[in-house]
Amino acid sequence: MSEPSEGGKPATTPQARLSTDLAPRAASSVVMIAAALSALWVGGDVFILFWLACALAIHWEWQTLIDAPRFRARFFGGAAFIVLAVLLLRSGFTGGALLVIAVGAETLAWLGGPGKRVWAGAGLVYAASLVISVTLLRVLSRIDGMEAILWLFAVVWGTDIMAYFGGRLIGGPKLWPRLSPSKTWAGFLVGVSCGGLLGLLCLVLKPGAEAASLGPLFVLGLLAGVIAQAGDFFESWIKRRFGVKDSSRLIPGHGGFMDRLDGFIAAAAFAALVGWIKSAGPGFVAIGLLRW
Repeated sequence: MSEPSEGGKPATTPQARLSTDLAPRAASSVVMIAAALSALWVGGDVFILFWLACALAIHWEWQTLIDAPRFRARFFGGAAFIVLAVLLLRSGFTGGALLVIAVGAETLAWLGGPGKRVWAGAGLVYAASLVISVTLLRVLSRIDGMEAILWLFAVVWGTDIMAYFGGRLIGGPKLWPRLSPSKTWAGFLVGVSCGGLLGLLCLVLKPGAEAASLGPLFVLGLLAGVIAQAGDFFESWIKRRFGVKDSSRLIPGHGGFMDRLDGFIAAAAFAALVGWIKSAGPGFVAIGLLRW
């Protein structure tokens, strides 16, 4: 039985808040995790198609959310640019794929009209960055592609799940109440720490893991967890900017694909960028990410 509040109504405990949306959130998470892991295991074009579908859903949500003119032209035109970029990337034309996204962003900015140009173009870059990043890490990388995505899954999912439980069960001071009233410093610290540890655990269990790399990889996992949380705040800021609660209602307990993948998009782009900088080219992004 919950304790009464000052107004006479039962006070909501952290455990009660946790239970209200746990069931649909957990069920949808299990389905998405199973689908993502299955696509990762199969690899190749199946993996690309899975993430391309997610990117197109995010593109639809973003272009709907900003409520700019010419929605159909923006959505279908942007979708065509994303598909073309993925085809070029799959064929090894990485520079061509990035050029297509740049041209697509300019085109959507023109279609967005006054006041929405930057938002329309940025949405295409945001959605495309997801499928481009994971394709570079898993499909185009000649070695360590599966391990790179598994590490990314462990870090982002560990951060997201443990931040949720840590924030709901521990409570305490809010992290950034103006953008996300439910997030706390306790949840942030628990989530990032657990995400870094889970990512490291995935690599420790890999045969032939190099002990010298574990320290830098743990730090990298912590950074990726922080960036994942920043991606969550970024998406919250966008929704607050346009006065919506959820990007859509496609995923029970989570809202839309943007709501579910905001942290993963940011962390995947970060991982791909780090791997690219450290590697000798697009065929070695996963090696650059994981070998220190």
